[in-house]
Amino acid sequence: MAIIMGTPPDVAGLEVAVDALRDWQSDDAPMQLHPGDIGWFWRAGAAATASAVRTWSRDGEVLAVGLLDGPELLRMTIAPAAVRDEELARALVADVSSPVRGVLPAGKVNIEAPRGAVFHDLLADAGWLLDEPWTPLRRDLAEPVADPGVRVEVIGPARAQVRAEVQVAAFDGSTFSVERWQAMAAGLPYADARCLVAYDDRDNAVAAVTVWSAGPGRPGLLEPLGVHRDHRGHGYGRAITLAAAVALRELGSSSALVCTPSSNVGAVATYRSGGFEPLPEIRDRYRDTH
Repeated sequence: MAIIMGTPPDVAGLEVAVDALRDWQSDDAPMQLHPGDIGWFWRAGAAATASAVRTWSRDGEVLAVGLLDGPELLRMTIAPAAVRDEELARALVADVSSPVRGVLPAGKVNIEAPRGAVFHDLLADAGWLLDEPWTPLRRDLAEPVADPGVRVEVIGPARAQVRAEVQVAAFDGSTFSVERWQAMAAGLPYADARCLVAYDDRDNAVAAVTVWSAGPGRPGLLEPLGVHRDHRGHGYGRAITLAAAVALRELGSSSALVCTPSSNVGAVATYRSGGFEPLPEIRDRYRDTH
């Protein structure tokens, strides 16, 4: 049967996409779309998340999942057994290249796709160029993680305001709020997630992270991690990175993953100080139709 591009799923249909992403996570796979990426997007609400997700299937089996993560970025991943499937790859390229298919808007758009996938190669053949490099980093969680050295709180509904305040203070332009935390926490992927806040010795909230498990024995994700702008330069980035690794190990994750622009040398250094090892750089493909 032909490859079928799914329309954006209804809210109930999101479970199919999230379950597929969980199943596809592996320490042997390249960095790819993770259930936590959809979980973090869920802060916009279930309906908005459903409208941003795309699936591609054959014979009723989901082979690819995409997340329109903003107006200019489609984050794609493909079932491990289908990364060299040329029929699928050609269908994907056709769908993302045709404005009438409604997968991508006109103008400059980026596509994130796994390294080694035929889809990535065919995008190059179709004229999609390489964008700026990103550095994925991984920490193995087989062995215990060092103590972060600071007090770390697992955030629940009663303390969501603290989590929101640190997020806004860590990222310029952030619109995170208690309401957005509540929407995220109500999402399917958050059942396997934790929000953590680190405090200094004066009980100031200095850093925060959300970690996402894909289930026992699979890689977990840090998304996002930030240090309060008024408390940088004191090692709190390393501390919250270690806290994230501790939490994912407790959730049964085999490893912890994170990805940051290679140009953000401070972030790369912070993750490395927390025991993360850089993996080969990855690059989105982009095309500008203006």
